[in-house]
Amino acid sequence: MVEPAPLPRPAGGPITSQLNRQAPDYLRGLNPEQKDAVMTTEGPLLVLAGAGTGKTRVLTTRIAHILNQRMAWGSQILAVTFTNKAASEMKKRIHEFVPNFEGLPWMGTFHSVSARILRSHAELVDLKPQFTILDTDDQIRLIKQLLAADNIDEKRWPARQFANMLDGWKNRGWLPKDVPASESGYFANGKGGQLYYDYQARLKTLNATDFGDLLLECIRLFRENPEVLAEYHRKFKYMLVDEYQDSNTAQYLWLRLLAQGKPAPEANICVVGDDDQSIYGWRGAEVDNILRFEKDFPGAKVIKLERNYRSTANILKAASTLIAFNEDRLGKTLHTDIAEAGEPISFTQVYDSEEEARTVGEEIEQYQRAGEPLNSMAILVRASFQMRELEERFITLGLNYRVVGGPRFYERKEIRDALAYLRLVAQPADDLAFERIINVPKRGLGDSTVKTLLETARHQNVPLLSATRMLIETEELKPKQRTTLRGLVDQFDNWAYRSENLAPYQLVEQILEESGYMDMLAADKSAESQGRKENLKELSRSMEEFESLGGFLEHISLVMDRDSAEASDAVTIMTLHSAKGLEFNTVFLTGWEEGTFPSQRSMDENGRAGLEEERRLAYVGITRGRKRVRISAAQNRRIHGLWQSAMPSRFVDELPPDAVTVTDRGSAYGGYGYGGGATSRFNKADPFESLYETPGWQRARANQANRKGGGPMTIEGELVARSVDLGGQSSGYAVGERVFHLKFGYGDVKNVEGNKLTIDFEKAGMKKVLESFVQKS
Repeated sequence: MVEPAPLPRPAGGPITSQLNRQAPDYLRGLNPEQKDAVMTTEGPLLVLAGAGTGKTRVLTTRIAHILNQRMAWGSQILAVTFTNKAASEMKKRIHEFVPNFEGLPWMGTFHSVSARILRSHAELVDLKPQFTILDTDDQIRLIKQLLAADNIDEKRWPARQFANMLDGWKNRGWLPKDVPASESGYFANGKGGQLYYDYQARLKTLNATDFGDLLLECIRLFRENPEVLAEYHRKFKYMLVDEYQDSNTAQYLWLRLLAQGKPAPEANICVVGDDDQSIYGWRGAEVDNILRFEKDFPGAKVIKLERNYRSTANILKAASTLIAFNEDRLGKTLHTDIAEAGEPISFTQVYDSEEEARTVGEEIEQYQRAGEPLNSMAILVRASFQMRELEERFITLGLNYRVVGGPRFYERKEIRDALAYLRLVAQPADDLAFERIINVPKRGLGDSTVKTLLETARHQNVPLLSATRMLIETEELKPKQRTTLRGLVDQFDNWAYRSENLAPYQLVEQILEESGYMDMLAADKSAESQGRKENLKELSRSMEEFESLGGFLEHISLVMDRDSAEASDAVTIMTLHSAKGLEFNTVFLTGWEEGTFPSQRSMDENGRAGLEEERRLAYVGITRGRKRVRISAAQNRRIHGLWQSAMPSRFVDELPPDAVTVTDRGSAYGGYGYGGGATSRFNKADPFESLYETPGWQRARANQANRKGGGPMTIEGELVARSVDLGGQSSGYAVGERVFHLKFGYGDVKNVEGNKLTIDFEKAGMKKVLESFVQKS
């Protein structure tokens, strides 16, 4: 590897003295903490960037500073982002600061950078440089083949389940030999480990990797080839990582290997992230990676960005107070320079989820009449099942809305079909692509023909396209099938030849026409046909910026960003996970009930860690709001077709009383058995004095007492009973009576206090609940 020539320093003396005389334009407007993060270029640095604190600006300005001061060439900077879109936007902003720089060839996602490294050293990990990157659909099909070959019942042991297991193992950096029996043993009666070996072997035969292999094979490359790792140690002078709190174990190991080229105090690695926004544990993210950075790099400097430029003081106070209940965090408190506190956060409790949808719709209409664009409002839900009633209500009201988080563009069937043709042109050994399109459109090739092709390929140990070339010259197949396959082979040979000279968008248009795919859609009279044709036109348009077919195929294999929302003025409905990084003037947070949010499943499976991630998710939701945040909970919600009673989320109790107002619209329907109209528990001298008027504040009173006494604000992971003091009302249950609870199951009554029962449940242990939630068994 040829090392870049030394960089000439800017004229005018040392950099420090030059900056002291006059700060470059790109440094102006930075607050002291941001400027410190930009200027601290040497040694390990952790930038704890709270929501809305200008993290992206700091990261781009830091790179611009390194380039502008000629500390390194662009090719000596490794900058890792979590989406290709983020990398593209950062490059654009850096170019504004440093117009004439050579570029940043090593800026991209973990996976795109790893793919580039692997293609340069593919033979060292038993691949060829033109290897295919499988998407999820092809991965599932490959697993199904392995299950069938091993006589494993796919209905009992689904391929998708095994794919999720594989993803988890690879996220943890486990090769087949590393997977413990306790992890692999339960799948297919102990065959999970061997299936992993078989799966990896099949990938090598196909000259392919899946998404997880891009990191896993790169880690293996570095560990088994020290000279290759040393080459990249010399190459990268500065390393920067965005959204470090979302990194998984494999990404952590990959980064550690690249960063160990220098002793920890001298490693020029800067990671930017927010431990309070680590919300992707379900897909392998490890918040511990950012929490232990100072241990991994002794002597690391930590800079906290706490000045928020997005939200009002009340919103920030609510978010900071809530997240302080988490124990596993480094700690920071958001604040703003805006003098006015802004509107308080509102919490509204309604009778059921249908009324919740009506209430949200009414408020949106009010804001719209006041001149607020629909684009500036969003509804964030914990689970997608909450969306249906909101959508139905908006249709009734005639409110424009968009749902973000549906199938991605490249996951649509017609797009997958077109990409399979392109992949097979680029990589003739791509058997999964061949299987997908061999009979699309219909070519009169039955299952027996495909079976013969598969058996021949397996027996001869060649790709399916090569097996097809063999069979069209022999008598194993009927003349009609041989003629059809000969025509298909000739087409692929022709397309491969043309791909050398045609632009990718021209090639795909010719393939779709000549293969008969467009004729197939033209003959389809269904309502979806026109949309599919429009999607294929959009695919062609999306390829116009690419010069090579290989470049385009790698791009779409690595793209993980969700489809952008429509441009028209519309309210956005999305999950909390999808909302990270976005902001809106008005945010509606619906479904804040125990079991829904925090998710009971998350708490059951992950205990305190699950609860803390749910609380981080609540923090993310609140900090999406610029001007106002509206939280709501329903006493009754229909989940999977069944009505379930619910109590307000514990997160509501953890909000600061002086930053929140409460409206109870549920009492008019009974629900908890109390009276009264809309009230605010925060408008009283003692905001927790009257539990009769508002439900669910018993635990909040205990929290408030802890605050007054200076004690720690802690919370147990289990569901805490909430109740309303009904003034000594007698219960219809007796001690020792057997009861059933919808959530906790069967148990025995141990104590009776009015309408509150202490019950020893068989599986959930001792709980205190309202009698209205149990029935005699």
